[in-house]
Amino acid sequence: MTLQIAPFLQAVVVNNGSDLHIKVGGPPRIRISGTLVPLQVDPLTAEAAETLIRETMPADVAAHFAATNEADYALSVPGIGRFRVNAFRARGAAGCVLRLVRLNPMSLEELGLPDVIRQLALEPRGLVLVTGPTGSGKTTTLSAMVDAVNETRAAHILTIEDPIEIVHQDKLASVTQRELGTDTADWSVAMRAAMRQDPDVILIGEMRDAETVKAGLSAAETGHFVMSTLHTTDAKETVNRIIDFFPPHEQKQVRLGLATSLRGIICQRLVPRADGNGRAVAMEIAVNGPRLAEAIADPDKTDTIEDIIASGGYNGAQTFDQHLVRMVLDGTVSIREGKLMSSNTHDMSVMLKRAGIDPTLVDEAV
Repeated sequence: MTLQIAPFLQAVVVNNGSDLHIKVGGPPRIRISGTLVPLQVDPLTAEAAETLIRETMPADVAAHFAATNEADYALSVPGIGRFRVNAFRARGAAGCVLRLVRLNPMSLEELGLPDVIRQLALEPRGLVLVTGPTGSGKTTTLSAMVDAVNETRAAHILTIEDPIEIVHQDKLASVTQRELGTDTADWSVAMRAAMRQDPDVILIGEMRDAETVKAGLSAAETGHFVMSTLHTTDAKETVNRIIDFFPPHEQKQVRLGLATSLRGIICQRLVPRADGNGRAVAMEIAVNGPRLAEAIADPDKTDTIEDIIASGGYNGAQTFDQHLVRMVLDGTVSIREGKLMSSNTHDMSVMLKRAGIDPTLVDEAV
């Protein structure tokens, strides 16, 4: 049976979009290079939207949606692609957002990511976190890191995802991918079982609560290499978020565990390219070392994390603003967009001046 939503999904692929938004009262919209663009079709009625969304759901998902008014699931459409779907109700009407995902991972080289990302991906043990807002490319980066391990280590890679977005085929490694709701009941159950599945590398799709964080840290401390994501904006906030998952009486121990097991934090933001051809990824990269470990362990020094990263260029570390300045210098992004996406506009303006650029030329690309 052909899905009624299929032409809209095809439009996402043809227009190099990332998401399809279905909402009552307006036409379907596609996100292209960060901007929502309406399709030239009639606005959706409540009945039409309900039909479009319901026909994408397996029976068990439909039952869950009927009971809770929310559902996360994957949708594969032959000849078009695979989508991650979040369905919901807003003011009583059904709506959903479908994210286009790749069937095969891109490599770190194809993504143009710095060499330090490969070094972090190939750590034998410890914890690496990839963070950023929804739609910032965390899944793409993590899948490339998993692919790097898959190509170089004869290891068992276990992923726990909600849902599985990118399918990995065995290369040198053996890859086991488990999906919440289909293969396991929840994150905590899957993490408890993971320790009995002889993994060398564990990918946790998202650290959502204290139990998952504790399990991930425990796995990293006992010789496994763990990768996961958080919805945080920079490295300092990432550290604080992890600590804040726990009650005060546990936080000292968590700080010490994180300081010891953390290998790096990769934070991402997508920035419109100066040439209008899509978006480029700006990264803050924290690589753990004695100074960073001390700042994580000591709450009085956590505020110094950004300064430590800024002075860590020797090991591949960089702040967002340092990376954005380089992107302005090489013409990847405009001064205006670079300043809009910077963590500290004043500091970035100072760095631009030192590089010989007038930061007031906000409408110019270098």
